Amino acid sequence: MKALLATPLLFLASPLLAGAFTPPAGCTTKLTVQSRGCYVANYYSCESDTAGDQWRADFDQEGMFYLSKIDSETRWIESYDLNPKVKQTLDPNEKDPANFSSLLSTGRDDFDFSLSKDNGEHSNVKGFDQLTGKTVTIDGVTLLQTEFDYVETDDAGNELRKAHGHEYVSPEWRNFFSGPSETWNGTEWLPMDSSPMEFLLPGEKGFAVTQPLFECDAVMSSLPYSPESASHDHL
Repeated sequence: MKALLATPLLFLASPLLAGAFTPPAGCTTKLTVQSRGCYVANYYSCESDTAGDQWRADFDQEGMFYLSKIDSETRWIESYDLNPKVKQTLDPNEKDPANFSSLLSTGRDDFDFSLSKDNGEHSNVKGFDQLTGKTVTIDGVTLLQTEFDYVETDDAGNELRKAHGHEYVSPEWRNFFSGPSETWNGTEWLPMDSSPMEFLLPGEKGFAVTQPLFECDAVMSSLPYSPESASHDHL
């Protein structure tokens, strides 16, 4: 694990601005997803990682703001908020690990795990993903729709955030993509939707770009996008 940590830390040493996405040395970009809410993500994998691990680099109009890593079962292994820079990691010995295979085979996956940040913060996440039985086709890609619900608490049991809504999953890419959801801000439920609009593969125009395309004018006149206010795809 110590050897793997060098990759994201070196990658984050120089902030990545809008342009062409270049992953760290030894890594290959696999997919670019343009989404609603002025947000674009580049997905990549690295030779030094365990088979099935995936990284995602998220960009808004200001540049990269979030970096995350999941394993083949979509467990949240580590992530980095960049404004300010904070690293978050999955605690070992989860009570109920996220399990993508279980979701696909049974139609539901419950999860219960804890996360630690390098600024000393600690939280616990509990919830579920469930297939609705519906499929959607976005930009020629067929996805399974899910519903989800989760709550994140501190160690005293106080709610830090909670959300519910819908997402989309790709069995082929073994990944979640955000959908319409609601996040509780302490007094009311706030709707948001960062659903995918375009899926771009190597060789296609727009692949590996870092400039978001959709609803950027609307975002500029409202609150900035935050991964902590999004669905659990951005935990």
